Amino acid sequence: MASVLHFRNGHRVTLLDRGADAQGAYLRLEHVLPRPGRQAGPHWHPELSETWTIRAGRMRFRIDGTDIVAGPGDTVTAPPRAVHEFWNDAENTVAEHLIRPPLRHWEMFELWSGLDNAGATTATRLPRNPLALGLLWEYQDGYLAGPPAWLQRWVLGGLAALARRTGYARRLLATERG
Repeated sequence: MASVLHFRNGHRVTLLDRGADAQGAYLRLEHVLPRPGRQAGPHWHPELSETWTIRAGRMRFRIDGTDIVAGPGDTVTAPPRAVHEFWNDAENTVAEHLIRPPLRHWEMFELWSGLDNAGATTATRLPRNPLALGLLWEYQDGYLAGPPAWLQRWVLGGLAALARRTGYARRLLATERG
């Protein structure tokens, strides 16, 4: 089942498993992070929870204002609606990432990796094209911390809708898969 996505900075995401168990639908990924750095800025998800288990290296999390440093064997969870952000603090950090329910998280990583490898992202890995940014925002199934959710739905959701209406999304996704 393993599918592997690569980013230009060396970040590798491997799909380990997806399915359902007694707790519901899940997606299990492995992240290999060769260099220290920010992995995600402050954001939150209305429905999904994320759990990371550190296999090697060290990661730092901020979840609802609480700072957590996690090393090998440690597990950290951001429940639904918790504002969270995270960094890897050591070279060659490896973390298992469990997402429940998965919603479109794998598709988000596929799109993001494709954009990054096409050179369509900035140094901080944000899409250069506003329509691609809207699609990536939509696939993350969550919100940035700070700007009101209604404003994000209006602006970023509007960009995603425009990407679909103009055919940009179809062309972009066909390119990413092709």
